[in-house]
Amino acid sequence: MDKVEISSETVLYPMPCSIVGTVVEKKPNYLAVAWFSMVNFKPPCIAIALNKVHYSNGGIKENGAFSINVPSADMVDVMDYCGIVSGRKYDKSKEFETFYGKPGGAPMIKECPYNIECRLIKVVDLPSNELFIGEITGVYSDERYLTEGVPDMKKVNPLILSMPERSYLALGGCVAAAWETGTKLIRK
Repeated sequence: MDKVEISSETVLYPMPCSIVGTVVEKKPNYLAVAWFSMVNFKPPCIAIALNKVHYSNGGIKENGAFSINVPSADMVDVMDYCGIVSGRKYDKSKEFETFYGKPGGAPMIKECPYNIECRLIKVVDLPSNELFIGEITGVYSDERYLTEGVPDMKKVNPLILSMPERSYLALGGCVAAAWETGTKLIRK
């Protein structure tokens, strides 16, 4: 079967959902974000891409910190809410119990199974977005979401955004072991 060209707006790329936290006008503010990724190993750095119109951008730049809070699938309503209303009009922090890790860090959501605290190290200006790169300064989780001291994705049950479908999906099961299953194709 031949390949057909389709619109770039239908990019099939499932994205993990998060709720980014920062302080704006001396108050915690949260924003649903699916455009984030690890971008460096040592030191560990993560990047988030936010449209320039977002209320949170100014807070991240002013305070030099942000958090990435990974919600579980049962938090889909409140996560979606954080993406459809603006902190300019709504106090989204009322929906959560906020906690802070290190002094000067960003607000984090206690209800989320997994929290990443970041110190802003660089802002990259793009045509419609700003890419915020942060060095990870702290990672937090409730013990119930860990197996042998590391996050267990089955227990976390994170949400995934599918842009073409405009829907949230839950993470499926394990398919194969990473950095192992392909070894059977190595020819000697």
